[in-house]
Amino acid sequence: MKHLKNWILAALLGVNIAGNVSAQTSQQPITVNWGTFNIRYDNPDDQENNWKFRKDRVATFIQQEKLDIVGMQEVLHNQLEDLKTRLPEYAEVGIGREDGKQQGEYAPIFYRKDRFKLLDSNTFWLSQYPDSVGFIGWDGACTRIATWAKLEEKSTGKIFLAVNTHMDHVGVEARRKGALLIIERIQEIVGNRPAVLTGDFNVNDASEAYQTLTTNKFVLKDAYKTADVKEGVSYTFHDFGKIPMDEREKIDFIFVTPQIKVNRSWIPKENADGKGLLSDHNPQLATLQF
Repeated sequence: MKHLKNWILAALLGVNIAGNVSAQTSQQPITVNWGTFNIRYDNPDDQENNWKFRKDRVATFIQQEKLDIVGMQEVLHNQLEDLKTRLPEYAEVGIGREDGKQQGEYAPIFYRKDRFKLLDSNTFWLSQYPDSVGFIGWDGACTRIATWAKLEEKSTGKIFLAVNTHMDHVGVEARRKGALLIIERIQEIVGNRPAVLTGDFNVNDASEAYQTLTTNKFVLKDAYKTADVKEGVSYTFHDFGKIPMDEREKIDFIFVTPQIKVNRSWIPKENADGKGLLSDHNPQLATLQF
């Protein structure tokens, strides 16, 4: 009986110690290198900037910057396959916006599979019928989607949400209501857990869509504006260097929920000579802590 009591006591102490270690681990902050990147769809008219010349550069850039998670826009199926081949250390989620399979642009999320576990994922359409495949919303000119991934950081068990989108280039109402829909879905999926929204919003920070995201009751912070350190240029879209410098705008954003600290934001400048370009957009990168 005495041995049995000792064994039970030891077992209980073991559970308590393990529980304390687990609790301490979950309280440790994690740092994640995140990116948003419109890679430009595979357009034959781009000539020397065609995807076949850029695909290796894009993959190498992602690896060299040690990105843990990156949301991309304008990704066609053949481009997705090219990236999967060149980025074997990453897994990805996403579907084509036209048929919910392989047709049309993807808004995929790539994440390091050695560090994160995928708990759930899906895509919804930015429209009055978010679960209707291929539906064009409100005053939009194109089918638009948002793809999300609910992830768990393996070493700490921290759970968070990644959302990636490409908003309409014409519809003001489509962008504003699309932003509200994204906010709704974030709350539905993870509640008050950390969430990061990346995307090409096709408008700058004076737009209704931007204001909707940053002034809503469920507020999202602009990682560029709230970063402790900002580096690089202040714009993202340059149209392969064709837009005059003083007319270039930042239309790509990383938004974070308030409990996420932004240590650094960086927008790398494109090559001045117009050669060896990654895309017609500069990516935005951020180091996030939560």
